[in-house]
Amino acid sequence: MSKLGTLGARLHHGEIGYDFVKNRKIWYGISILITITAIVGLAVRGLHMGIEFQGGAVFTTPKNMSVSVSTAEGYAEDASGHDAIVQKLGDGSMRIQVAGIDTKTSDTIKDRLAEDLKVDAEKINAELVGPSWGEQIANKAWQGLGIFLILVVIYLAIAFEWRMALAAFVALIHDITITVGIYALVGFEVTPGTVIGLLTILGYSLYDTVVVFDSLKEQTKDITKQTRWTYSEIANRSINSTLVRSINTTVVALLPVAGLLFIGGGVLGAGMLNDISLSLFVGLAAGAYSSIFIATPLVADLKEREPAMKSLKKRVLAKRAQGGDPDEGQAAPVTDDEHDEPDVAAAVVGPRNQPASRARGRGRPSGKRR
Repeated sequence: MSKLGTLGARLHHGEIGYDFVKNRKIWYGISILITITAIVGLAVRGLHMGIEFQGGAVFTTPKNMSVSVSTAEGYAEDASGHDAIVQKLGDGSMRIQVAGIDTKTSDTIKDRLAEDLKVDAEKINAELVGPSWGEQIANKAWQGLGIFLILVVIYLAIAFEWRMALAAFVALIHDITITVGIYALVGFEVTPGTVIGLLTILGYSLYDTVVVFDSLKEQTKDITKQTRWTYSEIANRSINSTLVRSINTTVVALLPVAGLLFIGGGVLGAGMLNDISLSLFVGLAAGAYSSIFIATPLVADLKEREPAMKSLKKRVLAKRAQGGDPDEGQAAPVTDDEHDEPDVAAAVVGPRNQPASRARGRGRPSGKRR
């Protein structure tokens, strides 16, 4: 078995683990700092809205143009009096975007560009884009986002409980805010592809969160009938048992997106790929982070406020103070019956300073065989 596979197995069986829930205040602080930075960047720099949202004209030149992008950008800005965005396409042609112009101005700019670029004006294709189309896309996106969040909260409240629904909602807002803020800081153009990317990351973020929640729900059945583990400890076990799976899923999803962003957009210069790839890249990374460091610790915080969980914690700590729990401080094993019998693989570890062979069978009713 590979080292990563061995690590995953040991995490799942509770043999090792990192206390994510105990250090939750650190993660909350980091998330608040990143979120504030994103909000400040959004407020100061704003979003660079694409031509689809502002309206304007798109000029496409003939193939195999020898003029550089910076030179063409200067020509377009001089001809229009507006900022221009120039992209070099794969066939050597150029896509020149100029926002905030009408049909009459578009014809004048086209003739001026043909003169500067030394090409026939008839070979330059001009397309006008109205701002109403982009506004419709934005409105539909907001509607879709609102409906999605409402349905997610309702589903999680029914399938799990309202605390998990609230935690998942906070994690989703966290991911969207960070992604939009980084978009503002980087200065990438916001296009319909960006909107698609933002809506796509919601599913990825929610997937990792639900995986951990499902494990947590399974492991906390009849939790008040035992006095070995608190809710926070079992929540921490749920994170550790799904940690490697979450990392693998995120890495596999990030690799092709990183190829689009860094190779397609950065090396090959296909700027249109940046629109969707940046939102996906940042959103996937933020979603993996929030599912581990935000959502589940927040659920543990909310649950520990319940009277039943407070009473359980007192009983657990009292038992440990009396020396009744030899495995104090270890990760909580998965229980498989009403006697709180540990999982076989976790039981092999045994109590501290005791050989594994002597640990096997401890806690089993007499005569019980597997």
